[in-house]
Amino acid sequence: MAEKLVRDLIPQIIRDSGTEPVFREYGSEEEYKRSLLAKLEEEVAELKAADTDEKRAEEIADVLEVVDAIAYVFGIKTEDIERIKTKKFRERGGFFCGYILKMD
Repeated sequence: MAEKLVRDLIPQIIRDSGTEPVFREYGSEEEYKRSLLAKLEEEVAELKAADTDEKRAEEIADVLEVVDAIAYVFGIKTEDIERIKTKKFRERGGFFCGYILKMD
């Protein structure tokens, strides 16, 4: 049976629809970390496949939710991420100009 990490309320939502979900909680912290990183890849793939602005916004929200959980499980504080992000932006800029560097 295939498995994937789902949002916290999904088992209850399934129950509320009249079906008993088959799920388990992660077996170890390492499994949880691997599951979150796999979920990030899944959400990024869904973002890449999104074909409307509404779907893109929804997938970006999912990506950010997974990134928040990854930061939490690795013990990284949101304010540290924001500080590093700001520092890198000031030193190197963002990704808004669309420059593509030619590599040989």
